[in-house]
Amino acid sequence: MIHLDFFNFNYMGVKKGILLVFFLAAAVGMGQNNKSKGDDHFFSYAYQDAIQAYERDVQKGTVLSPKQRLNLADAYFKTERYPQAAEIYLELFASDSSIKAVHLNKLLQSLERTSDKQRVRSFLEEEELNLSKELLENAEFNTKLLSSEEETKGLNFRIFNVQGNSPQSDFAPAFYGDKLLFTSGRPVGKRKSYLPAGEAYLDIFEGQIGPEGEIANVAPFEALQSLEYHKATPYFSGALNSIFYVMSNTVNGELEFNEDGKNALGIGVQELGGDLRMVWKDLGTSFYYPFYDEETGKLYFVADFEDGFGGTDLYYVYTNNGQVMSAPVNLGPRVNSPGNEIAPYIFERTLYFASDVFYGLGGMDIYKTDLNGDSFGIPVNLGKEINSPKDDFGCIIRNEGEGLLGYFSSNREGGKGGDDLYSFLVDEKPGLKTLVLRGQVLSSTAKNEGVNDATITLSSPDGIRLEQVRTDQEGNYRIEIPWQKEILLEATKERFSTFSQSFSAAALEAVQNSRVNIILTAYEDIIEEKENQTVIKLQKFYFDKGKSVVTPAIAEELDKVVEAVTLFPNLQLRIETHTDSRGGSAYNFKLTQARSDAIKKYLLDHDVPEANLLYSIGYGENKILNNCTNGVFCLEILHQENQRSLIVVLNDNILFE
Repeated sequence: MIHLDFFNFNYMGVKKGILLVFFLAAAVGMGQNNKSKGDDHFFSYAYQDAIQAYERDVQKGTVLSPKQRLNLADAYFKTERYPQAAEIYLELFASDSSIKAVHLNKLLQSLERTSDKQRVRSFLEEEELNLSKELLENAEFNTKLLSSEEETKGLNFRIFNVQGNSPQSDFAPAFYGDKLLFTSGRPVGKRKSYLPAGEAYLDIFEGQIGPEGEIANVAPFEALQSLEYHKATPYFSGALNSIFYVMSNTVNGELEFNEDGKNALGIGVQELGGDLRMVWKDLGTSFYYPFYDEETGKLYFVADFEDGFGGTDLYYVYTNNGQVMSAPVNLGPRVNSPGNEIAPYIFERTLYFASDVFYGLGGMDIYKTDLNGDSFGIPVNLGKEINSPKDDFGCIIRNEGEGLLGYFSSNREGGKGGDDLYSFLVDEKPGLKTLVLRGQVLSSTAKNEGVNDATITLSSPDGIRLEQVRTDQEGNYRIEIPWQKEILLEATKERFSTFSQSFSAAALEAVQNSRVNIILTAYEDIIEEKENQTVIKLQKFYFDKGKSVVTPAIAEELDKVVEAVTLFPNLQLRIETHTDSRGGSAYNFKLTQARSDAIKKYLLDHDVPEANLLYSIGYGENKILNNCTNGVFCLEILHQENQRSLIVVLNDNILFE
């Protein structure tokens, strides 16, 4: 296996599909005061020799500089001596918490690979304030997911090492009609080779895709301009009839170096039958894995810019038919981590990429995340069917017959060379099974108006909280957890009703590709102030003259009370009824009491708990609202002002305490 470190980040290599960046020998010293043979070995990628040299220095009493200690830790890491690497990383972090994010990731990787998961959890808890909430959420989610029993149950996988692999590194597959393009370090003809890799400069090859995903008739891809140095990681755009790929920066056919002695990689595009055109070139920064999204015109790529979140990050630029039209845009901390992210690929609004972030299965793992405009869901590990304890990366996938055909690269055990190409056939999209609920929380009085800052909670049937999120300004929410067979969905907001609904496994399957919208009612929308008290908001209704029978018209209004108690089950109510001054006083008391009792009976018969109905009282003509008292002539409309029934909220002042 070939391990190469490139430009300014501390990972990558031919094995990652990320290509060699050259340093002048003068750059090897890195300005260190105590020169060591370990430095020379380290920057020549001879990590075992570097370890031996540094350890000899320590035995002689030489104090290694912090940079040399970091080199030693990296060398331990590269040679899979994780306990030794972890201890040095911890020591360096304790003395300088500004250690680069990529080394923080290596620290956590080392702890994970020594099965010291508790130390990882403790470290994350201690550093919570210094880490992004997205990283912590991603880590918690995928840790739970990988320990879930569900994983990829039900998917019928067939994964195999393709016949077209060589003893050298083969990686970065790309669909090209009925052919597969890929990158390889295999020597062909008089193509140049380089040290220390011992392989030919990388080139692009093609092979015929067989009916079962096998690759046959592998040969150099002759449709691209011939180059003496690296040419790799192709992507074919049918819309542009062009191939994007990366190449060594050259001038007059020779490698071009910047003032620091670095030769980086640029992105080029070549229309088939046309000339090569450089899309992006920077002698100080390399670019990798171009992917052109025909739907949006965005060109995705990998780079290690200063503003990144760790090692290499995923970026995109807006283009006009492949011509760059904007500055690079980082995909953000939901996708990019303190580790290295590479190999973007979009299929059916799902972004696939690889990452060596510490919470994976080991090395590089392949993840997927749903695209929603310019935002992304939590990246989901594809699981043990595709990922391994080694490096897995460069996943591509397309519809094939009644299922899906995909390819990826891996250096897992049992391969033919450094990195090999693997193919898989599967019935549906691969990946650990997750439960995704999305939708909008809407106000009941204006159904196009979203309720912002509402709390959405998913719980297990036994009441254990699984996840909780808040709605955005438009009331939208998206929540994703490892697959559950049953859940309880709740939505709450202060001074709003509570929504609660249980979902069975069948119901959850049904809503995976649809929206679950939720209606909440604001407390202020069901109440109003009348006669200096808070009452349920009802249209005024009248009993028939001298009657206490609940008519259909009255029932229609009382159903609003039933709904109010359903929405706000802690309401404590008093039913009060009034009449006008006509008739005898005793008769009016008796009539209004009968009417209040009739209202109470209706509410009880319609499942309003008796505990919510504290009183039902008739006031007769004791609370006349106008001058229509006994003996005063009034129009009927004025008498009707005094005929009324109110449902008073008695605990309004403490209802939401």
